Amino acid sequence: METTINPEISLLDQTKIQAQVLVPLLETLRSELGDERANKLVTKALRDWSRDMFFRKAALMPGGPKEKWETLNAEAMPRIGTDVDFQLLKQEPEVIEFNITGCRYADFFRALGEPELGALLLCEADNHIAQVGGPEVEFTRTQTIMEGAKNCDFRYRMKSGQGTKPADG
Repeated sequence: METTINPEISLLDQTKIQAQVLVPLLETLRSELGDERANKLVTKALRDWSRDMFFRKAALMPGGPKEKWETLNAEAMPRIGTDVDFQLLKQEPEVIEFNITGCRYADFFRALGEPELGALLLCEADNHIAQVGGPEVEFTRTQTIMEGAKNCDFRYRMKSGQGTKPADG
């Protein structure tokens, strides 16, 4: 299944549209199957969809894993816009470290009472994009605002002395 992304719509607006469909579907599944079974099914489906979407998109891009990771991130930044606040901690050829200190996505999903769905739709996408960059890009994040932390800690390491372009944001 091909996934079309409209670059004219912000990621937050796209997420709100997705939630209009996913939240009622998830609620119905929970009432029919129970919370645990419904959450497990939806988690698997959305995780597989997200990972496959990024890998299919990357397969069409030129360059190695790190260049594909850079391209995916560069394409996402305009759609993210000002919907996250961040603090750059370190930017060197082999290391990029920053914290997300404010997140309108987390605010939205907390207001819906569905932060786990938000983490699945958005936070896990960061892992999938990093997997596209593997093994040249290592990604570590130990906490997210979506899961209740004060900030999201993004840590990237480039292997083999591979540098990267400066992060926009």
